[in-house]
Amino acid sequence: MQRMLLRWGGIAIAVIVTVVLLLLIQAVPYGRDHSNPPVRQEPPWDSPKTRALAAGACFDCHSNQTHWPWYSNIAPASWLIQHDVSAGRDKVNFSEWDRPQEESDELAEQVEENKMPPTYYRWFHSEARLSSAEREALIRWFETMFGQGEAGEGEDEH
Repeated sequence: MQRMLLRWGGIAIAVIVTVVLLLLIQAVPYGRDHSNPPVRQEPPWDSPKTRALAAGACFDCHSNQTHWPWYSNIAPASWLIQHDVSAGRDKVNFSEWDRPQEESDELAEQVEENKMPPTYYRWFHSEARLSSAEREALIRWFETMFGQGEAGEGEDEH
């Protein structure tokens, strides 16, 4: 009996420590900047369907049109989300197409290799789970846009 009480006591202490730590990390200010700067310029989409695909799969991290879910206010989820949005906007931002896009030449490859959108993002966002046809449509647009793949091969050889 005493052994069982000690085990439950240990579990209770672990739960209390975990709750206290979760409450304490809420005081860390990082992860609460949920700003959406104005949209300056979007890319020349080939169709509204392509834009809708990109919006569902990419815009939360790669545009100024981020939808901030309720859990983006709770650490440590807020830290991951803020980091992903900040890094995503720095690399490619579909809302600031009037500036150089650091990694735009890798978009097709990232989607083709199933690296984007990330798996953990797709778990929580059904609109980011692209079918093969949708994925191919996005890849084709990225390749056309940036002169990659078959459509763009040979253009740099001149």
